[in-house]
Amino acid sequence: MAELTDIPTLAELEARLAAVPTLDAPALETESIAILGRKSGALTAIMRRIPELAPEDRRDFGAAVNSLKQRFDQAFAARGAELALRSAARAGPGPDLTMPGRQRWAGGLHPTTRVIQDVVGIFKSIGFAVAVGPEVEDEWYNFLALNFPPDHPAMDLHDTLYLARSGEPGEGSRERLLLRTHTSPVQLRVMMAGPPPYRVVCPGMCYRKDTFDASHLPAFTQIEGLAIDEGIGLVDLKATLTHMARRLFGPETVVRFRPSYFPFTEPSGEMDVRCGVCHGAGCPVCKQSGWIEILGCGMVHPNVLQNAAVDSERYTGWAFGMGPDRMALARYGIPDIRMLREGDMRVLGQFAGAP
Repeated sequence: MAELTDIPTLAELEARLAAVPTLDAPALETESIAILGRKSGALTAIMRRIPELAPEDRRDFGAAVNSLKQRFDQAFAARGAELALRSAARAGPGPDLTMPGRQRWAGGLHPTTRVIQDVVGIFKSIGFAVAVGPEVEDEWYNFLALNFPPDHPAMDLHDTLYLARSGEPGEGSRERLLLRTHTSPVQLRVMMAGPPPYRVVCPGMCYRKDTFDASHLPAFTQIEGLAIDEGIGLVDLKATLTHMARRLFGPETVVRFRPSYFPFTEPSGEMDVRCGVCHGAGCPVCKQSGWIEILGCGMVHPNVLQNAAVDSERYTGWAFGMGPDRMALARYGIPDIRMLREGDMRVLGQFAGAP
């Protein structure tokens, strides 16, 4: 039978493997290819000689080659494992499995977002639709069509963020653009889009030149509501808003309505809820009054209906505008509205699982 003299012996292979310095070095792979490679490996070259042998020698020769191949595989695997252990030892100690696990971040909705979703859901459950509109408006939609007089202080530069200055305050130019100060223009767009009846809520961002303090934000959320139909009165407004407040804050929530003034409603009022921080005792959030104002409301002014081409002799209705940020203060007992905007995970993480 032919001798296997064209390839190294196992002892020679083990000596060559011992000279490989690290697992990352190419020498180990090079040796493996040189001996076991399918195309140019030494064992492959020997196997190709089998047809040249005498028939009586082929079986024993093939068995000897396969045995040697298995021994080479074992030698390469052993050397690879040894080098892997050395690399791990040089890398330092592994993870300490006795250490406590890291706290997992629990994602959740922002408190203001929760309030918006809940308020919108309450009104949808009683037949209201949802409407949205652009955050950049002109003076006509934002002020004049809502019955603001041309010299109203809200139209001054120190109150409103204007984007284009093609006209002077009060001129009512359609080219005089601004960041909307409330979502009431969405109500106007709804009325102008088709005939009554309307029952919509309009959530969105608003912008004013307010001081960033414990109860004011220069960029804030607002939800407007509008109901226009035949025979709607003030009692419907109060009943609907009281229902909303008790669904949102709890059935024992104490609310009150106060007379107020808004250019786009007559009569007008404001709705307060008992402060959830001090429970009526007085604190900085409620300005020591024990109450938190959450919305303004009233019967839609006939001039607004006429500006939207709605017959004010036939239809009446009411509107409201509420601040979800302030409502979040009352709902969750947050003492400072700035805590909703500062991104402190120690604060916001407390509401990840809140209802």
